[in-house]
Amino acid sequence: MRKCNVQMVAEVVNRLAPRRLAEEWDNPGLLIGDPTTEVKKIFVCLDVLDDKISQAIELDAQLIVAHHPLIFRAIKNVRFDLPLGNKIARLIKNNLAVFAAHTNLDTATGGVNDVLSEKIGLVDVKLLGEEEFSMCRLGNLKEPLTAADFARHVKKVLNADNIRLVDAGNFLIRKVGVCGGAGADFIQKAKFFGAQAFVTGDVKYHDAQAAVENEIHVVDAGHFATEFPIVHVLAEYLRDELKDFDVEIFEDTSAKDFFATI
Repeated sequence: MRKCNVQMVAEVVNRLAPRRLAEEWDNPGLLIGDPTTEVKKIFVCLDVLDDKISQAIELDAQLIVAHHPLIFRAIKNVRFDLPLGNKIARLIKNNLAVFAAHTNLDTATGGVNDVLSEKIGLVDVKLLGEEEFSMCRLGNLKEPLTAADFARHVKKVLNADNIRLVDAGNFLIRKVGVCGGAGADFIQKAKFFGAQAFVTGDVKYHDAQAAVENEIHVVDAGHFATEFPIVHVLAEYLRDELKDFDVEIFEDTSAKDFFATI
């Protein structure tokens, strides 16, 4: 079979989630490693955490493909006694490259928000708004639901430990906006385009207040639960695209939300 290297994997990911789709403030791409390094094993995960690095090392992987960038903002030092510096040191010591696809994967067709829409069971899904590209999606439920029933449905299909519901009034949900991760900034826009509910994570108090005032239900399923489904989909995509290469794709199946319900 054909040999594969880091750059070839990067090009495959970029076909799904082109770099031009990323927000200006974002930092996707190859963050650690040599593009020419041969790759025989890839580990796909949401976050480059210490235990995920350990898993990748145990697998003898040469590349981690993650959703969230390990290095997000400019750093002024790489101190081994601090969490980020220690992770960078372990990665370099073990010849383990890191590639991230973040907001470009949120926006991409077949990316985070299309996967989230499918998990929720939305039909007639389209971009939120009239832009050429959008992180958010807008779709319809097959049958209208109350806010409480819809929240329970989202919790079940996303296997979420904790769901927060902002109940904005006594009306049914037919049209739903979604934005995986932290998408509260788009709630009012979703309302403008006809949504009765919005699914996202990391909703703040005043976001909830504004949602009630604008009469749109909000289901906060958490940053983790709304994005973790992309890990399996991305791994399957890589398996299909790299099937003619001598490379194995492994995916994280044990990750958990940082938040727990007590």
